[in-house]
Order: sequence, then C-alpha cells, then structure tokens
Amino acid sequence: MLRIVLLAAFMLTCGAAAAEPVHGIAMHGSAALPADYKHFPYVNPDVKKGGKITYGVVGTFDSLNPFILKSMRTTARGMWDPQFGNLIYESMLQRSSDEPFTLYGLLAETVDWDEDRTFIQFNLNPKARWSDGQPVTPEDVIFSFELLRDKGRVPFSSRLNLVSKMEKIGDHSVRFTFNEKADRETPMIFGLFPILPKHAIDPDSFDRSSLTPPVGSGPYKIKNLKPGESITYERDPNYWGKDIPAKVGMDNYDQLTVQYFLQDTTLFEAFKKGDVDIYLEGNPGHWANAYDFPAATSGAVVKDVFKPKLPSGMLGFVFNTRRPIFSDIKVREGLSLVFDFEWANKNLYSGAYKRTQSFWQNSDLSSFGVPADARELALLGPIKDQIDPAILDGSYKLPVTDGSGRDRNVLRQAVDLLKQGGYTIQGGKMADQSSKQLAFEIMTQNADQEKLAVAYQRSLQTIGVAASIRTVDDSQYQSRTNSFDYDMIMKAYTSSLSPGNEQLGRWSSAARTREGTDSFAGANDPNLDTLIDHLLRSRSTEDFTASVRSYDRLLLSNHYVLPLYHIDQQWVARNKRIGHPDVVPLYGYQLQTWWDTSAQ
Repeated sequence: MLRIVLLAAFMLTCGAAAAEPVHGIAMHGSAALPADYKHFPYVNPDVKKGGKITYGVVGTFDSLNPFILKSMRTTARGMWDPQFGNLIYESMLQRSSDEPFTLYGLLAETVDWDEDRTFIQFNLNPKARWSDGQPVTPEDVIFSFELLRDKGRVPFSSRLNLVSKMEKIGDHSVRFTFNEKADRETPMIFGLFPILPKHAIDPDSFDRSSLTPPVGSGPYKIKNLKPGESITYERDPNYWGKDIPAKVGMDNYDQLTVQYFLQDTTLFEAFKKGDVDIYLEGNPGHWANAYDFPAATSGAVVKDVFKPKLPSGMLGFVFNTRRPIFSDIKVREGLSLVFDFEWANKNLYSGAYKRTQSFWQNSDLSSFGVPADARELALLGPIKDQIDPAILDGSYKLPVTDGSGRDRNVLRQAVDLLKQGGYTIQGGKMADQSSKQLAFEIMTQNADQEKLAVAYQRSLQTIGVAASIRTVDDSQYQSRTNSFDYDMIMKAYTSSLSPGNEQLGRWSSAARTREGTDSFAGANDPNLDTLIDHLLRSRSTEDFTASVRSYDRLLLSNHYVLPLYHIDQQWVARNKRIGHPDVVPLYGYQLQTWWDTSAQ
C-alpha cells in the first residue's frame, strides 16, 4: 500500500506547510491503490463500449439543473447521479466503491494537502475538457464554488463558509485554505464538489429550472428528452477522461435512457415486456413471487443477489418533532413500541427481514449489543446521562412481540410511556389533559408504504391513537418533504462506513429550519451537534469508531425514528443482455460498471 507522503517540516520563512502532490486521499489512513494503479479492482478493464441500456424510475422531471432548490427532487436522473453515474457533470476526484472513503484523481490529476488538512490544492488534469472542447480551468472551479454559494441549494451553497481563502495557483491549480469552521472531512467533500463551465452559464438565470441541454465535462451528452417521460444520453466520442484510471471500465453504453413512470407497478410491467433493462428490487415478497412471467422463466431475465459489506442504515417511520405532539421523547418511544414488527414481517414479507436496532447495524460502527468502553465514555462526557442506560451498556433491544398485532405486554409498556408523556386512555381514546385525542397523519408515497402504514394504524387503534394515512403523488410528496409539511413519513437513512458531513443535514440543529435538507425529524439537540463534531474531527480509526457508536446511541435514545427492518442483500433483476463484473466491491453493485453483452 502506497502511503500519502507528507512533508512535516514547516517553512519558517512563510509559516506554511508543504506537501508533495498525491494521487489519492483517504478519510482515515491512506489510499489503498498505488500511484500507478490502472483501474479500480471492481471493473472489467477489457470491456468493449457500445450498445445501450434503459433504466426506469418512478416520478417526473422538469429540469436539468440538480444544484438548485427549485428542482432539487425534479431534476432528470443522470445529470449528477450516484446510482446511474454523473453523466454530465463531474467533480475534482472520484470515489472508490471498494474503500470506506477514498478519492482518486478525476478532473484534478493530483492533490496537495497538509497533515492537519488546513488546506487542499487541486491540480487540474491538463487533458480535462468540456463537451464543447474548451479546457477545464481554475477559473471554472472558482466560478462553480461562487455560483453555487449564491444560487445553489444546500449543501453546495454553504461550502465556502468553511474557506478563508480560495485562490488560483499557477495555470492549473486551485487552493482552498480552510477556516476554523472546517473539519477533517472538509477537503474530502470539496473533492466531490460539482465543477461547472464558466463560459457556458449565465449566473443571472442559473436559479431557474431549465430544460436546455447544458455543457458538461462528463462522458455523455443529452441526445433527446421528453419532459416528465424520458431522457436519453449518448456517449461523447471526445470524452476527455475515458482512459484515466478512475474511469477505465466505466460508462460502457453508447446510449443510456431513463424512462419515467407514475407507479412502480407500471415500471415493473415495462420491465417484464423488455422496455426497461434493469429492475432494482426492494420487496422480498415481490422478489420471491413476482418473477413467473415468460421472460423470467425462459432465462431472458436474470435475478442477481449481491452481498455488500455495508451497515444496515435505518428505514423507519420518522416523527416530525416540529409538531408539538411529537416533541416529547416518551411519546415517541411509546408510539414506537406499538408497531408490531413480528406481525408485519410474517404477514407482509414472508419473514424475510431483520429488525433494525442501530443506524450502523452489521458493522463495527454500530452500538447495538456493544457496551460503551472507556474511550466512548470519555468522548461522551456528561452527554452519557442523556442516553438510555440500556443503550449505553449494550443491552437494549426492541421488544419481540407474539406476532398477533396486539401483544398485551408490549402495548402495556407503550401505554405507560405515553402516560409519562401526558396521555391517558379516556373513553377508549388516548387523550391529553384537555381530553384531546392523540392523532396524527402518516404521509406515504406508494402502495408498499401505505400497506405498512395500515398495519401500524391498526395497532395504534387498539390503544386509542388515531392515525390517518394520506398517500400523495410524487411531486406533492417532494414538495411537502422539502418544506417539512407532514406529521410522520417513512424514510431510509443510508449509512456508510465513513459517515461525515451528511449527518449535519440530517441531524444538526442548524438544519432544522433549512428547507430542502434531510432534517426530516427536525432534531434540535446541542448534544447531537457536539457528537457530530466529534465524528467529523476524529483522526484515528479507534476514535472514529468510538465517536460513531456514541452518536448512534444518542440518536437511538432520542427516538426520532421508529426502526423498521433491513436485509443484508441487494436484489437486481436484469435483461440477460446486460452484463456486470464478477467482483462485488465494498459498497455493492455499481451500475456504472455494467455493460451491453451484445456489443462484446
């Protein structure tokens, strides 16, 4: 393993630390691949590019700008897309999917930084070009940060708040010197910032939704689009980066189309007919029972199971604590106990799921079943008094019901907790001291969510809680979640092996009032802010693990989310014409590395 070489000696004449340029940077430790690496280990470097693929998604689109609040959730997929690939826009560095958090050269060929990460300098690849043939310049980088500061959505709009100086260095480099607000993840995040062409963008109109095909530096151009229906990309034959190591074996289709559908059932029907080539499955009952159509039984459709090495994440019903009814922890905890996971898992999912007990379950970062050690307790300090003792000592576990949907023992615990929150059963209704019934609305976005909400609603009725369910269309759902206009929703919080700044948008007090963030629960806890800061400032692997575990414990103790379930596999059905590498990286399958076998 090649280690990042840093020159520790300070230059007394200027007071600055110098460092040799490096090909890759890691959040903790060093980049796993050497400077002369040829490609990522999970690609097929010999694949022939060609052919085509069609993806399907549920929703609509009315914009090609993913960087503004107005079109945050209605931008055409593929423009800036972690799943299908960043087809149009690129960043300075490319993330490896086989390491927790390591970045390698993309628009920037190399990077300079110091041991304390007080600055980062991106040294642009002289070959980097926009799709109109113009070179990517330091001026483009500076323009991008300033434009998104002034016109962009969070988190792009806040990046320069962490910078004391942004300057052009020589003909091909840009250096960011950070201020006291920055942390050790900051330079990593800057490496993933989108870079836009100064010469091809009008800043005055940038914050308006547009369907005009933009100039990008990525591997594709827009071929045609039908707003709300489909968008088709075609390979740029002059793409500058096709031979750099971080791009070898990627972006393998000549044509890539994303089709939009109003419902998932319609999407699946299109997949069955061969109009869509990939179906990303998330329903175990559907996975087990729905693939008896002719294309599947004949072998024209292939079912793949992938096993990534990732933490579980957290899927759950989210309490919007901005609503007074959910401001009390005991109320949230009591309502959480009412949900009968055993009944739902047996009757709705054929027993396929495991109950989620931690935001980082199945990894060393999880607090589940692990008592807080001396390192954690030292990090927590007095915050440990705000954590459930059972969660602190690792003995906490969500109760297991008898699977009846109305387990009396568990419901009795829930009623006791609700009583501590100011509610008692009055005339068959769970009501407060003013005799107002405890009632709330669960907003869902599809039939699967609605089915689970109905199961929860039924259990809530047994203790006199009135839960209504409202299923809305995609545009209304996105609008209401952007403005936090709901009582309860279902959300999935993905978890990586290197959690960092994304936690600010999810759980920091500052994010509570910022529309468009992922602060779905509206957390407002200075202790969470402190633990996020610990997480971001950790240097050693040991401190980082301890900081994530302590943070996990406080999130669980605050009961912002009613934990549901997870599965430790990824399911994908595909047209057999679509091939993929044999190697499964740490983060699971990567669609950007797949190809059309008919072109081989």
